Amino acid sequence: MGICDGRVVAITGAGNGIGREHALLFATEGAKVVVNDVGGARDGTGTDTGAAQAVVDAITEAGGTAVANTSNIATHAGAKELVDQAIEAFGDIHAVVNNAGILRDRMLVNMTEEEWDAVIAVHLKGTYGVMHHAAAYWRDQSKAGKEVDARIINTSSASGVFGNLGQTNYGAAKAGIAAMTIIAAGELGRYGVTVNAISPTALTRMTEDLAGFQREDAAQALPPAAVSPLVVWLASAASAGITGRVFGVRGGRITVFEGWVNGPFAETDGIWDPGELSEVIPGLVAQAAPNAGMDGVRRP
Repeated sequence: MGICDGRVVAITGAGNGIGREHALLFATEGAKVVVNDVGGARDGTGTDTGAAQAVVDAITEAGGTAVANTSNIATHAGAKELVDQAIEAFGDIHAVVNNAGILRDRMLVNMTEEEWDAVIAVHLKGTYGVMHHAAAYWRDQSKAGKEVDARIINTSSASGVFGNLGQTNYGAAKAGIAAMTIIAAGELGRYGVTVNAISPTALTRMTEDLAGFQREDAAQALPPAAVSPLVVWLASAASAGITGRVFGVRGGRITVFEGWVNGPFAETDGIWDPGELSEVIPGLVAQAAPNAGMDGVRRP
């Protein structure tokens, strides 16, 4: 018996990379897994139904239980199809892991509307859609008197939490996911649902050509499999009481991110005159802690 024995988990973008490792570990830990993936390229183009099925085959060959789903979770209907399939196939759903993602990196002045929309649709709308449909199911169960012990695990990124050049679309989506996580945790706790997010750092096809992943030991130091243990634990009954948090995961390190807080301030009895602020704002900024870099570290 594993830590998720008997639980039903739906994972988006589980045909490759980190999502695939999630699916394999969930199955090893006793979960019944719905493997969602449209089988697209890194930029979201194309489809391949074989990606999800290959993971299902690996799970079943190892003695686990899984079904494939190729719905496009970037659409409201596709997100509902995923949740509905889990319930129809296994009779319930206990956790959703929002992992699907694409990249359309471009500097802001060169980014097209389509590049913006495609990334926001998969990451932000896709996360919303799966959360929405799963949460509606759990709310109805709770109102019907059933005890609910459900989990949502979202995927944010250092690009959204700390910022990364060339990724205004991706970063905006990932920042939005972090905010959605905190808000949904407050809304859904009454129904027995916890909501958390991870910000993973791993060598995958999404990151293999990015700066910081070119080191010779990247495959050993930053394997995608290192991300999954936290996700599986967060989806288990053991994580009850942990909600509204964003965790950084990098190799063997797990970090609890600490969000925005009020810093230095100045106030006046009335309304500021714009000209006065030249004597105020630079001093406040000088007193404030600097923004963290992509590694989450503040440096002068």
